[in-house]
Order: sequence, then C-alpha cells, then structure tokens
Amino acid sequence: MPKNLTSGTPWKVIVIFAVPLLIGNVVQQLYQVIDAMVVGQHLGVNSLAAVGATGAMMFLLIGFAWGMTTGFAIPTAQAFGAGDMKAVRLSVAAGTILTGLTTVLVTVVGTLFSRDLLTLMQTPPELLDDATTFATISFAGCVAVMYFNYLSAIIRARGDSRPPLVFLVTSCLINIALVILFVQYLDFGIGGAAGATVVAQLVSVALCLGYVHKAVPELHVRREEWAESRHVIGEHLRIGLPMGFQSSIIAIGTLSVQVRLNMLGAEAVASYTTAMRVDGLASAFLASLGLAVSTYVAQNFGAHKIDRIMKGVRQGVGISIATGLLLGVTLITFGEPIVRMFVGTGHSNVIAMSHEYLVLNGVAYFILGILFTTRGALQGLGRVMVPTISGFLELAMRVTAAIVLAGSMGFTGIAIASPLAWIGAICMLVPAWIRARRNLAREAELAAERRHETDLEGERDEASSPSHEEVLCAG
Repeated sequence: MPKNLTSGTPWKVIVIFAVPLLIGNVVQQLYQVIDAMVVGQHLGVNSLAAVGATGAMMFLLIGFAWGMTTGFAIPTAQAFGAGDMKAVRLSVAAGTILTGLTTVLVTVVGTLFSRDLLTLMQTPPELLDDATTFATISFAGCVAVMYFNYLSAIIRARGDSRPPLVFLVTSCLINIALVILFVQYLDFGIGGAAGATVVAQLVSVALCLGYVHKAVPELHVRREEWAESRHVIGEHLRIGLPMGFQSSIIAIGTLSVQVRLNMLGAEAVASYTTAMRVDGLASAFLASLGLAVSTYVAQNFGAHKIDRIMKGVRQGVGISIATGLLLGVTLITFGEPIVRMFVGTGHSNVIAMSHEYLVLNGVAYFILGILFTTRGALQGLGRVMVPTISGFLELAMRVTAAIVLAGSMGFTGIAIASPLAWIGAICMLVPAWIRARRNLAREAELAAERRHETDLEGERDEASSPSHEEVLCAG
C-alpha cells in the first residue's frame, strides 16, 4: 500500500521508509560481494581485477542513465504528495519513454566500444580480454538494470519501499545461485558472472511489472495519456538530465582514478576492486538514508508542508552523521579480516592496500552521510543544478588525487580520492541547502500571511452581514 510521508514524526517516517531501501542496497551489495568472492577464489586475482577494471567505464554510462531514471521519479513523488493522480500517470508515461530511449543509447555505445574504451583507459594487457567480455555482456543486458531502477523508483515515489526490496532480494538470490553455477560448476568463466547478473535482473523487472499491473492501478497509464505526456517530458528532462550528468561527472572522476590505478598494475587494481566491494556495502547505509530523504522532501513539497521538510532534513542529517561514524569505526576495526575473505592467503600486498583504503575512507563516512542527505533534500525539491555543480567539485578532487597524489604517494593517493571528493561536494551542498531552507521559510511566512489575510477578510464579511435577528426585526 502507498504510504503518505506527509504525516507522522519526520525521523520515524524517514527511517521506516529507509529500512527496506537499506536492506535492498545491502543485499545488492552482498551479491556483488559474493560475485567478487566467487570470481576471485575460482578464477583468480587477475579475473577479479578484470571485473574491477570495468567498474569506472560502466559507472560512466550506466551511472548516467541510472541518475536520469531516478530523477524521472521525482515529479511522480511530487504529484503523489499533491494528490494529483492525472499528473502521476503523465509522469510515469514520460519517464517510461525517456528510460527506453536512454537504454537504447547506452546499450549501443557500451556493446560496440567496450574494448576501445578499456584500451583508452590503459587497462593492463593481462586484464583486457576478460574485462571486455564482462563489460560487453553487462551492457548488452543493461535494459534490465535501467527498467528495474526506474520501476523501483516510481513504486517508491508512492511512499512504498517494500515491494522493490522483495523483488531485489529475489533477484540477488537468483544471481548468487547462477554465479556459483555458471562459474564454479559450468566453467563459463568471467562471462558467466556477467550473464548471471543479467538474467537475475531480468527476473526483477518481470516481478516489478507484474506488481504494478496487479496492485498499483494509479500507475496504469491510459492510452491517450501516452500522447499527452509529451507536455511534461521537458520537466522530467529538467530534473533527470542534471542528475544523470551529476552521476557522469562523478564517474569521470572515478574513471581518472581507474586510469591512474591501471598504471600501478594488476595488484593495485585487485586491491581497489576488493576495497570498493566492502566500501560499497558500508556506504549503502548512507545512500539509503539519502534516497529516503529525497522522497520524503518531494512528497512534502508537493503537499506544501514547508516546516515539515526542514524538520525532517535536520533530523535526517543527524541520523546520517551518527550512522557514518559507526560505520567508520566498524571498517577500521574489522576491515582486514573482511578483505581476507575475498583474496584468500598469499596476497599480503593486496590485503594491506585494501585495508588502507577502508581506513582512509572510514574516517570520513560521516561527511558522506551529510553529502547524501543534503543532496537528496535538494533533489526532492527539484533543485538539481547545485548537486550537479557539486559533482564538478567532486571531479576536481578525484582528478587531483589521481594525477598529483597517486604520482607521489602511490595507492595511498588513490585511497584519499573519495574523501577529498566528499569534502569538495559538501562545500557546495551545505550552503545550498541553507539557502534553500531560508527560501522555504520565507515561502511559509508568506503563505501564513496570505491565510491570515483571508481569515480576516472572512471575519469582516461575516461582521458586515446582517444577523438572523436583524433580518427578522427588519421584516
């Protein structure tokens, strides 16, 4: 059932909405972790590094499309908050069309140019063939990633984050079983790992479509509304494109780090790949809170509940900081034994570098929590330009770390890249949220003044009208 995020205690509403998102993100990261463990243990460290070598390139293309589809659901959430079901259906139609066009573009570019892009990134020769195979199969099946993300986003826009969780968990369990089957028992190699993920994600898309068809009539677009949706496509692109570019900007920074990392050799790539799997699992907690705040703000903005927006964001930031500190302490303390689960014995350098990455990132997780929450709040308001500009700051920090620090500090310089990027981003996001909050406060004051004036006019009209007794006396 859809849940109205415009009532109830703000922090409780945000946390309750975030829990299924969190479980889903953790499960998604877990299947990537298990995928890496199976590849690393059965195909070797070089195969694990080959998977990692594709990460930045896939993030650049699929990340752009993922950011766009997330943005397409923001007008849907605002329409739900306003109670305008016609606008909800038009938003769904526009988002579906735009997601399809984006998917075609990403699929064509990714499948045709994977090897060229990996070569341009100076991927180590011993990794190139496996990396190309993994990337090509992944891009060929990216329609599943795209539409699962979009369908999940519009279901969550209703305030219901549980069905996408169920579908994601089902998909992840299927993926784990298929990875073990394809890689460990059928010897399909690294292509089997990529194929298992595509098949599992197709199942999740089918589950989402079935759920929407049977249980979510408010998302059923009528025939004439497909044509009408052209009038709102511009609004969806206004929000979706900057969010896509924001992801791409971050990905370009990650890409520059990957190029510099490739120059350090296969061992450094394997270390980074391993650390990123663990880091992704930890940061999923904070990303879930950010997404919950975004949907919360969008619904309350549609309902014109300004005071509630400001209170909820303030509480969300506090929760994110506390969660970031706890996660940091956990990774600093237990990072090394976790890393050993991926690479086994005999790779002491990989273990040491991976643990160093986790420590340097863990101490800054509270900053990442602030980043996710404030960015989500601004996006929920439909103010997407500042988050996009903050992405340029992230890009500058990552490129600086990749080019300058990695040259003098080696892998340590690579490990510092993310914390520097987070700091650069919040230097833009926090002041932007403060300005947005002031503007919202002024809007709330003006709305209160207008209501007060309306009430006074009503009282004056009532006072000037003859009473019932006066009418009888006059008669």
